[in-house]
Amino acid sequence: MRVKGDRVDGSWMASGRCREADAEDLFVEGAAQNQAKELCVGCTVRAECLAYALDRRIEHGVWGGMTERERRALLKRRPTVRDWAGLLQAARREHAATAATGAGRRTA
Repeated sequence: MRVKGDRVDGSWMASGRCREADAEDLFVEGAAQNQAKELCVGCTVRAECLAYALDRRIEHGVWGGMTERERRALLKRRPTVRDWAGLLQAARREHAATAATGAGRRTA
C-alpha cells in the first residue's frame, strides 16, 4: 500500500531509530519492554511503525512505542478501524493544519 508523499509502503523502516539497536532488544518481555519503548521516543517514523504493526496485527515486540499488550488493547477499543495507516496520516494532517492555524492566531 503506497501513498504518494507518505511513507506507508515500508520505506519508513530505514529511518527508524530502532535500526541502531539489536532486534532482540525490541522483542523482550516484562519490564524490559519499557526500556525498548524508550528507543521509540523521538523517532520520526513512530506513527508509521505503529500503523504497520496495527494494520498487520503483529503480536510480538515493541512497535511504534507500544507493546503487544498495549496494541491489543487499542485494537479492542477501536474494532472498526481497518486502516490504521490512513487514520494516523489523517490525524497527522489535521494536527498540522490546526497547529498552523493556531500559530497564525498567536502572532496576530
